[in-house]
Amino acid sequence: MDAVRVALLREVLAGTEWLGATRHFAGALRGSVVSHGGGLLLAGTAAHEPWHLAAHLVDEAAWSGTPELAPTLVRHAARTTDPAHLAVGLGRLAAARRGETLLVVTSDGPGDALLEGVHDARRAGATVLALGAGRDPGERELAAMAHETLTVPDGAELDLDTVQHLVSAAAGENALPAQRGRRRFRDRLARLADQLTAPPPSRW
Repeated sequence: MDAVRVALLREVLAGTEWLGATRHFAGALRGSVVSHGGGLLLAGTAAHEPWHLAAHLVDEAAWSGTPELAPTLVRHAARTTDPAHLAVGLGRLAAARRGETLLVVTSDGPGDALLEGVHDARRAGATVLALGAGRDPGERELAAMAHETLTVPDGAELDLDTVQHLVSAAAGENALPAQRGRRRFRDRLARLADQLTAPPPSRW
């Protein structure tokens, strides 16, 4: 992690609007998967699938004792020959049901196939959350379907990748009992720094 990223992270954790925004979004994510218990679907665009976020959510699920946070990664080009955890295609969105949660991450246009899948999931009763840049008309259409949104516009202090890290970390931290949530600021900062610099686990 370079010095600029470290300084930016410290500023965020010191209490800018991004800390509150990412915690709020993470709370909506955690609250949905925990209260509904139907599982978490995670999807991105054809050009940018959120592999890294999937890996960190798996880590957070294990670390926080909240297995519901471990997502099923829904992929645009999944093949039946892929490992099972990488072989889930967009058709899974049409099969979504009430009680499931769908988190969609977009750094570019979602495309018609993804939008149709999100529409199907929403109509079936799934909770939809959208995290993205908001620059594409398709992203605005996605936001209109979502129950909760977090937008990282061009020119913002944070980039979308950093926001994903903060959301995944907050989702795990918010799931902790109060006595475990009283970790010192330095401990939280060190843990987030490790997340930002670590490569995704080999299974992804």
